[in-house]
Amino acid sequence: MKNDQPRTTSELSRRDFIGMSAAFCVPLLARASVSTLKESVKMGLITDLHHDLIHDGKTRLKAFLAHSRQVQTDGLIQLGDFTFPDEKNQDVIDLFNQAHKTTLHVIGNHDTDNGHTKQQCLDRWGMPARYYTRKVKGIWFIVLDGNDTGSPDHKGGYPAYINPEQVAWLKTQLQQIKEPIVIVSHQPLIGALAVNNAAEMQAVLAGAADRIIVAINGHTHVDSLIYESGIPYLTINSASYFWIGDKYLHESYPKAIHEAHEWMSRMCPYRDPLYTVMTIDPATMTVQITGKPSTWVGKSPTELGFTDEYKPLRVGEEIVPFIRKSTVKQH
Repeated sequence: MKNDQPRTTSELSRRDFIGMSAAFCVPLLARASVSTLKESVKMGLITDLHHDLIHDGKTRLKAFLAHSRQVQTDGLIQLGDFTFPDEKNQDVIDLFNQAHKTTLHVIGNHDTDNGHTKQQCLDRWGMPARYYTRKVKGIWFIVLDGNDTGSPDHKGGYPAYINPEQVAWLKTQLQQIKEPIVIVSHQPLIGALAVNNAAEMQAVLAGAADRIIVAINGHTHVDSLIYESGIPYLTINSASYFWIGDKYLHESYPKAIHEAHEWMSRMCPYRDPLYTVMTIDPATMTVQITGKPSTWVGKSPTELGFTDEYKPLRVGEEIVPFIRKSTVKQH
C-alpha cells in the first residue's frame, strides 16, 4: 500500500464490516452450486508480501509454503504485491511456483513499481494472462487485474480500475461457467480503496450470485468481510505489515535493518507472517478461513496516534495484526 492515497469513498456503516463475527450467511442460491462439488477444495492464500520492501520476505513466504504443505492444500494463490518480476527475485518466485503444481498469481499495483511491467509479471511469474480463469477440483477461480488505466474517476495515485474490455470478458465468463466460482483480485471490489468502478463490478457479480461462493482480495492490509447482494467480499490481511505513512515515522527494528530498507519506518510490521487456508466444503456447506495470530513489532498504530486516517477502516477492528478465523455458512 506504499504511497497509496485513499480515494474518496462513501462511508460504510459499522454493520457493513462484519469481520468480528464467527459465521456469515450467503444466499440460498449459492447452495445448489456448491452441492455439485464432489469433495472439499482447500486453497492456501497469501497477499501483500512486499518482498522488496521488507527484510524477511523470503522467511515469511517459506512459513506460508511449509504450512500449506502440512495441511495439503489443493493450490496456492498469491493476491498481489508479491515481489518485483526481475532476476534478483527469481529465487523467491521459484519458491512459490515450485511449491505446488497449482499456483495462481495476481498482479498488484506495486508489482510494477520501479519501471517493472505487467508483461514482466506474466513472463517471470509464469502467468497465462493478466486476467484469466483456472479450474481447481470443480471450482472456477476468476482472476482479475484491477490495475487498468482509463478510469473517468481517477484522481491520482495508482490506477484502480477494471476497464470495459475486462468487464466484457468477465461477463462472458460468468455466462459460460455453470460450476461454482471464486472471484480473485488484488484491489477490493467493495469498500475502502476499492476499484473506481466498484459499483459496476458489484452489479456484474450480483447477476451470478447463484454460483459465486466468495470474492477475495488483498491490497488494503486489513482483515475484513463485507456482504453485498448475496456475495461475501473477503479482504485477506498482508503477510507483512500495515502501512502507516510519512506522518508516523518510527523504527520497529534495529537501526541497521531500517537503514537497509528505507520504507520500513512507515510500517507497523506483524511479528509473524500472516496467511490463511480457505476450505470450501460441500459436506458442511461452509467456506472456512483459518485464523493466523500475530502481534505488532514495536509500537502499534494506536500507540503512534494513528486513529481515523483510513476511515471507514478502524484500528482494532479491520486494522489488526492477525487474520480472523471465519466460517461462511451456506444457508
